[in-house]
Amino acid sequence: MSSKHSGQFSEGSAKPRLLDQVRDALRVRHYSYRTEQAYVAWIRRFIVFHSKRHPSGMGADEIGQFLTWLARDRDVSAATQAQALAALLFLFRNVLNVDLPWIENIVRARRPKRLPVVLSRGEVRRVLSELRGDYLLVASLLYGSGLRLMEALRLRLKDIDLVRRELVVRNGKGGKDRFSVIPASLTAALQEQIERVKAAHGEAQARGYAGVELPFALERKYPRAHLDLGWQYMFPMARPSRDPGTGAWRRHHLLEDTVQRQVKEAIRRAGILKPASSHTFRHSFATHMLESGSDIRTVQELLGHSSVKTTQIYTHVLNLGGFAVRSPLDLPE
Repeated sequence: MSSKHSGQFSEGSAKPRLLDQVRDALRVRHYSYRTEQAYVAWIRRFIVFHSKRHPSGMGADEIGQFLTWLARDRDVSAATQAQALAALLFLFRNVLNVDLPWIENIVRARRPKRLPVVLSRGEVRRVLSELRGDYLLVASLLYGSGLRLMEALRLRLKDIDLVRRELVVRNGKGGKDRFSVIPASLTAALQEQIERVKAAHGEAQARGYAGVELPFALERKYPRAHLDLGWQYMFPMARPSRDPGTGAWRRHHLLEDTVQRQVKEAIRRAGILKPASSHTFRHSFATHMLESGSDIRTVQELLGHSSVKTTQIYTHVLNLGGFAVRSPLDLPE
């Protein structure tokens, strides 16, 4: 690495390191921790790709070269390339404060239009029958309430209302809150889960530990809120772990990767050949709701889509079903 740029990207500089500035800018704007991880990783790769030059001396040409390398040599998807570009645009606009008059000259990959994978009701039941414990309950909420995986894992006891049979998704995609339905068939299992969390929380308090991570600055405003039962996760991990933001020991929710692996294994055991995943339950929820006659605006609200156009993709799945048209091979002579 040349001496010209090493000082700008070194730990010894009085000014915060570039990646620390990126983290600060993301946290000020309340980006999620996962987005922070992704953006920092892409910016680091961009810098390393250009021989560790400081980005302040780069522009559209260097961004274009990096994106071309990702598509041509790394064979990444259009969505991955778009995420890399978003990270770099955030760097130039919000950290380096660089005007981007050249942004329109950057060639963007066009995302292919994909129809969502949808399981039949019978296939959903087969997959669920292969799951046990917390994994079964989480997957049942993905399908029964139309949740994204992280929305289900981040549920706290206070977000569940079994009397009204509704749950609140806090800070969902786009930073929005929304309500969704709790299936009547899950109320007993959810009540049992709440009792288990309550018992484990009581035991943890007796041992001198019961903390849970809190969003934003709530812990400073309410120092003991992390001990409140209502703030505990519906699906906590068995053991505490370090909070990546503060370094404090906190009880985290089940890990996303662990649930995804369990669901993938259940799909395999169920003999499902479709390229399904945990997110397929959400697609199936929307499709089956529309099949049963639910209004598309209602489904839009339950899914948390900003525009009904996003929800309309499930009408394409309905229209293209095998029972929607008759093949000419089945027509009488």
